[in-house]
Amino acid sequence: MIGPVWVVNILLAFFISLAFYITLPVETKKTLFVPKGSIENIISQLAKEGYDVGIIDRTILRLIGTPKSGWVDIGETSLNRIDFLYKLTSPITMIHKITLIPGETSVIFFENIAKQLDLNASKLQNYYNKFSLYPEAGIFADTYHVPYGIKEKNLISFLLKVSNKKYKQLSIDSYGDYNTSKWLQTLITASIIQKEAANVQEMPIIASVIVNRIQKGMRLQMDGTLNYGKYSHIKVTPERIKKDKSRFNTYKYKGLPHSPIGAVGLNALKAALKPAKTNYLYFMKNVQGVHDFTNSYKKHRENIKKAR
Repeated sequence: MIGPVWVVNILLAFFISLAFYITLPVETKKTLFVPKGSIENIISQLAKEGYDVGIIDRTILRLIGTPKSGWVDIGETSLNRIDFLYKLTSPITMIHKITLIPGETSVIFFENIAKQLDLNASKLQNYYNKFSLYPEAGIFADTYHVPYGIKEKNLISFLLKVSNKKYKQLSIDSYGDYNTSKWLQTLITASIIQKEAANVQEMPIIASVIVNRIQKGMRLQMDGTLNYGKYSHIKVTPERIKKDKSRFNTYKYKGLPHSPIGAVGLNALKAALKPAKTNYLYFMKNVQGVHDFTNSYKKHRENIKKAR
């Protein structure tokens, strides 16, 4: 039996009002941070930030689900209330794409992503120095997807964890184990290859030159080793070669530098792990932008003259 007419009218009026309410527009930012806590706390915080939400919205949220904390991609600046509330419960997490270019140094990389993600470059470097197994190249050169709002410590921990997992597998596949001291030497070699090679095809050949010169007790004498740290994009000049007293100066010191020069990609690592078998000792970039290789110093001098 249907109740009194006034009860039906009240219920009808309520549902009409509710239907109207949930269609009202909500002005929002395209990205929104949802705090942790109860529905009451979330609605309260959003109200304090200027969002037009209140008691009714708390009730609706209890019916459709609990909001997920973190940065949410709303996607629009104005949408109806029910869609707004639904997006709080089924968020599309904001993701940033960051890329570490092969050959780039950590100091330049951290400066770039600090600007991109609104982070502190010094904190990034400090956490890297604290947690990385390697002084440079501890982060594999690749593209990474990280959540919006990630902090410096968590970002570095994530990048190092992913990179170390990749390094470990490559080392086990090549050496049968993962010895960080041995892998450091691989990273150093790969980082020189990364800086010196004009293309992927040259990488195993560059690797062979490194091996051949070291075996003969020759200095590497490679400009790329001086593009370390803040000097990543600085042209190497005779004056720089003369004044730089660091172990990166392979014109002054024999053997490999004490540290990788910059980030390495997979192709450079493969070349370091499996150099080509050649008798080359010299290479010079020609007018086509690739290198001429030779085992003759006389021929190398001729290649230098041609390039100039």
